[in-house]
This record gives sequence, structure tokens and C-alpha cells, in this order.
Amino acid sequence: MEHQLGLPVLYTFRRCPYAMRARLAIVAAGLKVEVRELVLRAKPAHMLEISPKGTVPVLWLQDGTVIDESLDVMCWAVGQNFPASWLVLTAEQQQQCDEWIALLDGEFKRNLDRYKYPHRYHTDTDTCDPLEHRAACEKILTLWDEALAQQGPWLFGNRPSFADYAILPFVRQFRIADEAWFDAVAGYDALKLWLSAFLASPVLEQAMVKYTPWQPGDTPLTFPG
Repeated sequence: MEHQLGLPVLYTFRRCPYAMRARLAIVAAGLKVEVRELVLRAKPAHMLEISPKGTVPVLWLQDGTVIDESLDVMCWAVGQNFPASWLVLTAEQQQQCDEWIALLDGEFKRNLDRYKYPHRYHTDTDTCDPLEHRAACEKILTLWDEALAQQGPWLFGNRPSFADYAILPFVRQFRIADEAWFDAVAGYDALKLWLSAFLASPVLEQAMVKYTPWQPGDTPLTFPG
């Protein structure tokens, strides 16, 4: 297997929020990669060879280095070319960013999965109440809504940052779980404006372009296109 375009190769799945945050950083940094969209039930052998855990995103660099954690792909992208539109965080802001992302990837994501897919967590001895898990997510959303209300329209002021693009794909997923409820529920005014701006952004539009699932031998494609 080769880097046919002389670019890093990104294995991705369009709807996965982890892969989404990686693609957002690549777009924001103005980079190009060779993209390989996959089907989750038929993961490419090469991807599994270089990253046996089998999750996306997986970034395969020209020197053979493999980066297979979404935040690490984001760090790689902004390390190559820090987005001019992004806010450079202070040490205090960076600490807050790290805490929020840890909360997102831990407690929020755990409850989001059980809210969105409760049937996956039902057992013979235990049931999964999606509304209980929605409420747990709401407590965390309130933290971000309060921060946005105080210093928005982005989490740390008038410019987006690493934190916004790491978190927003998962807030998007939360809304998708029950769009009618989310759009109608009272409160979260600042958070809804934040999400709406993200959903309408050119960066997200570029990050969500559809690609045909990749097969060995296909003509290589670039991302962004």
C-alpha cells in the first residue's frame, strides 16, 4: 500500500463525530489529505493492519506514522498550520479546554450513546432510560451554554478555538437524537446559536462532503475536494 498522491491518508466515516472533528481541523488548517471513506461493517484490511483497534479516524503519514485518535489528528493538523481564524488560547483557557474535552469524551459521550441508542444497552436485568441519560447530558450542555452566554458567540470569545471544533460534532449528535425536542425546549439560547452557526458554516460544509466508500484499486481522492 502506497501514498499514491504523496499526501497523508485519512480513513474516515462521514457521520462519526470523532472523524468529523478530525476533518474539521484539517479543513480549518487548510491542509489536503488522501481520503478513504469506509463502511463500518466492512473495514479495509489495510486500516486494520495499521490500526488494529478499528476505529476512525486513522491518519497514515508518508513516513509510516499512524495517528488513530481524533484529538491527536486535530493536534497534528493545527501543528502543521494553525488556522488563522482560530483563537490562540491562554494557559488558563487551555486548561479549561482540556477539562471540557475530557468531560465530553467521558461522561457526555457515555450518556449520549445511551440517550441516542438505548436499545443497545438494555439487558435481561437492566433497562436503559434514554431520558435519564438525556438529563445527564443536559447538565453538561448547561456549562457550555453559560460560558457562551458570558463570552460567546464561541466558547472563549469572538473567535472559534480547538475547543469549539472538538466539542460541536457531539452537540450536533445530541440534537440529532431528537431534533424536534431540542429545537423546542426552552433555554440553551446561547448554545443553540453556537450550534446553528456551526451547522451553517463553510467549514462544516467542506468537512461533510460525501465520498463513495473506498475500495483497494480506486482512483485516489483528496480531502477537501
